[in-house]
Amino acid sequence: MRFGCTLMTEQSGPRELVAQAAAAERAGFDFEVMSDHYFPWLQEQGYAPYAWSVLGAVTQATEQVELMTYVTAPIIRYHPAVVAQKAATVGLLSGDRFVLGVGSGENLNEHVVGRGWPPVNVRHEMLTEALHIIGALFDGGHVDYAGKHYRVDSAKLWDLPSQRVPVATAVSGAQSVRRFAELSDAMIAVEPSTRLCAQWDRAAAGGAPRKIGQLPIAWAADRDAAVERARQQFRWFAGGWKVNSELPGPAAFAAATEFVRSADVADSIPCGPDVAPIVEAAAAFWKAGFTDLAVVQIDVDADPRGFFGFAERELLPALREAAA
Repeated sequence: MRFGCTLMTEQSGPRELVAQAAAAERAGFDFEVMSDHYFPWLQEQGYAPYAWSVLGAVTQATEQVELMTYVTAPIIRYHPAVVAQKAATVGLLSGDRFVLGVGSGENLNEHVVGRGWPPVNVRHEMLTEALHIIGALFDGGHVDYAGKHYRVDSAKLWDLPSQRVPVATAVSGAQSVRRFAELSDAMIAVEPSTRLCAQWDRAAAGGAPRKIGQLPIAWAADRDAAVERARQQFRWFAGGWKVNSELPGPAAFAAATEFVRSADVADSIPCGPDVAPIVEAAAAFWKAGFTDLAVVQIDVDADPRGFFGFAERELLPALREAAA
């Protein structure tokens, strides 16, 4: 079991994210994932820098830790041919430490280019075509493609890393697993579902065993303060993926979560200074069949030195011992 740290673009500025990346590597995290948003989920989070510029800086501020988008949506805001170019460049800058994490996106981020927001089955069609285009460009040579949703005219990546960039794809149910498992090197999911892991393993036929999850936590010396911080910045999490992918902006998330209580958040997110609740929540992932888990420290900027010190001294040793 490998443990990662989330560089969350919705809650930190670009300079702070680069500093967090270096601190996470020093603390001993195995990998780092970065969200790719145009908007924060909530006004209180307050940030949304361009993830790919930040990733370029992070490649130079770290030396060994694996880097990953969690996730980029190559369907509307970005054309898949451009995503392939960005991913190859980050692979080169990082010295083959980059994994391209992709998904079918959220209305929150994709609506900004004015092309509307298609239903989920259409988004899955679009992501399928995008994966074929990205894979063909990673193979090298010129690529022409004429699909239902995208066209590519004699595209070629002139700068490819020595190691092909792995692709991890976000899934949420049987339909997305069937579509994406054979086109991916790894699975991404945010719920510790044994059924989802089993479906992925059957669909991938042993070819993509890596399964990467994510767990929000709110570490702080004062548990009450941690709970309140989690409610302010992460109450959107209570909506679930099917709701969260559809809402158009922070105002909609604020309205949808107006009546989420602190107790509701504390029931679903480990809060406070103790490591045991975090380990208990994390255990659900490896018991379900996940191979990797990235933690999200809610509002890491409130005490970055304290959090990364806690991660190095207590959290990572406890997680590794329990997972073993």
